[in-house]
Amino acid sequence: MRRLFPSWIRVIVVFFIIFGLVEYIIDSGEKPAFIEYPNVTLFLLLVLLILIAIEAIIGALENVMLFKLDEEAKARFLAEKEKGYKFTWLNNIYKKLVGGKPIEEESDIIIDHNYDGIKELDNSLPPWWLYGFYATIIFGAVYMLRYHVFDGENQYDELETELADAKIAIEQYKKTAKNLVDVNTVTLLTDAADLSSGKTIYDINCVACHMADGGGGIGPNLADEHWILGGDIKSIYKTVSEGGRSGKGMISWKQQLKPLEMAQVSSYILTFQGTTPANPKAAEGDIWVNEPTTNIESTDAETVEKAIDSTLIN
Repeated sequence: MRRLFPSWIRVIVVFFIIFGLVEYIIDSGEKPAFIEYPNVTLFLLLVLLILIAIEAIIGALENVMLFKLDEEAKARFLAEKEKGYKFTWLNNIYKKLVGGKPIEEESDIIIDHNYDGIKELDNSLPPWWLYGFYATIIFGAVYMLRYHVFDGENQYDELETELADAKIAIEQYKKTAKNLVDVNTVTLLTDAADLSSGKTIYDINCVACHMADGGGGIGPNLADEHWILGGDIKSIYKTVSEGGRSGKGMISWKQQLKPLEMAQVSSYILTFQGTTPANPKAAEGDIWVNEPTTNIESTDAETVEKAIDSTLIN
């Protein structure tokens, strides 16, 4: 392989082979392993450094060997090495970017300094370094004009745009994500599937206190018009979530039930309205009248008066 590719190509090829094997073995899913696992990143960086070090050591050993050869043998070795590269166009690009002088031409750039037999070469900066430096100057000029002269969109503007888009996306998501419901956003569910789920939850958790037909037992009657803590969907949801009156009444169910489940059972409870339980418990609380107040079915003047007072208070 050393006769086919320059050292920098060998490092890249071997590194990506190892990278592919690591990714295949770990199989981290959609994200690459080096993003998902920081330790993998450190491992790959260590592998890269080791590959570079190996190539540098081999190159140094070759230079030591060349130093011991005479000029004719050195030229013959370099010619054979050059012929061995199959991808000569890549090697030529590499040489142009590095810009160094071949060993046989180093005599032209030797400085007259001599430190115990060690001589210094007057090498110019590599073209790749100069090109990169010029590119940073051009980038800096364009950046200054774009963002400081013509007030282009900066990262703060991008943040505001992304936040606005995120708020819109959240609102759209909330419309279809029933499980994000809370006491402020809960609405009456009328879908048959939701009511069926609500009935299942009621039968498991609520029947012991309120009876299967909502007539009440330990807990109050759910079929009459009287409510202790309110009889609309928001009030019932809050009672299910937070529990009843302090020191008595039902427990809080928010630890046992999900928000959607509480909305479903609250909606199912309202289906008892207007039904006649087999053994209804005596009414508790006040008559609940949803605003606007309409159609209070009662011939008792005192009951009607209480309903009007309850409406005004709420």
